[in-house]
Amino acid sequence: MKEEKFAEVKTDVKTELSGREKNKQYISTITGLGVLTAMVVVLQLLSSVIHFGPFSITLALTPIIVGGALYGVWGGAWLGLAMGATVLLSGDATAFLTVNAFGTILIVLLKSTSAGLNAALRYRALEKKNKYLAAVVAGITAPIFNTGIFIIGTVMFFLDTISTWAGDVPVGEYIIFGMIGMNFIVELLVNLSLSAVTVAVIGYAKKIIKNR
Repeated sequence: MKEEKFAEVKTDVKTELSGREKNKQYISTITGLGVLTAMVVVLQLLSSVIHFGPFSITLALTPIIVGGALYGVWGGAWLGLAMGATVLLSGDATAFLTVNAFGTILIVLLKSTSAGLNAALRYRALEKKNKYLAAVVAGITAPIFNTGIFIIGTVMFFLDTISTWAGDVPVGEYIIFGMIGMNFIVELLVNLSLSAVTVAVIGYAKKIIKNR
């Protein structure tokens, strides 16, 4: 009888400790994502005043990659969504919103969310093999999805508008070189140049999370 009671008490203690650990992990995740979300918002607002061509660049992809590495696919997706929402609320997409609000909202939110989600997937898939390779691949993936979905959405919803903006320049050439070419290169170079820093930040953050 005593052994049975002891076993029950032991089970209850384990359950309680497990519950506390889950709550602790949940609070840590919410706190970490909150900090990274604030960073994404600030960097995106800063990006809105930096232009290479008609559109602003995106500086918020690095914290999105860090968030995806720390908190998984949905963490990366959430931070990407936060970036997209900031773009819409900052007025950076006004030129498209006045033409087609639905198309603009869909493109902006989809491209940034996909960038965060897919960067996290690539990082998690390669992390155990090589952390630096994982950071580089994630750094390449994020701007590719961010820019690629923008191009596809622009062609689907705004082809007539883009044709007007292009004038005598072929539409495809205008989109690639006039609208997004330099922006994509800058975003890619920023991500790649910060790869080592990204790995260091991820490693440091994981140690803090583990010791909490």
